[in-house]
Amino acid sequence: MYAHIQLGVRNLALMCDFYDRVLVHFGLERITALEKVGPAGVYWRRPGQRWPQFVINHPFDGREATVGNGSQVSFLADRRATVEAAWNTAMALGGSDEGPPGLRPCYASDFYAAYCRDPEGHKLCFVHTRP
Repeated sequence: MYAHIQLGVRNLALMCDFYDRVLVHFGLERITALEKVGPAGVYWRRPGQRWPQFVINHPFDGREATVGNGSQVSFLADRRATVEAAWNTAMALGGSDEGPPGLRPCYASDFYAAYCRDPEGHKLCFVHTRP
């Protein structure tokens, strides 16, 4: 299990709004107030849990944030409707389509997923499988 996943972003306010509205579908809430962003960045987690966390921030090295070719962050959904809701929310907030909700039997017979990019181009996957 990972402790946190961090993405470098250019526009913190825009990306906070995007992730606030997408990650709520997975039970994640933002912990960091935008006006109090420190070196740890802005992060989301489940209520009452310290880890894992999803984090965004400006890159530490001061250079412009870029997307990673071949990188993807995947969020596990509790049901197929969550996959659909998260993907629809992402699309409504300026995300770009990388594959609408549906079964992906090339991965597993129960692999139901949707793919998109956030407004800055980071690739996301929302997935549901049987426990």
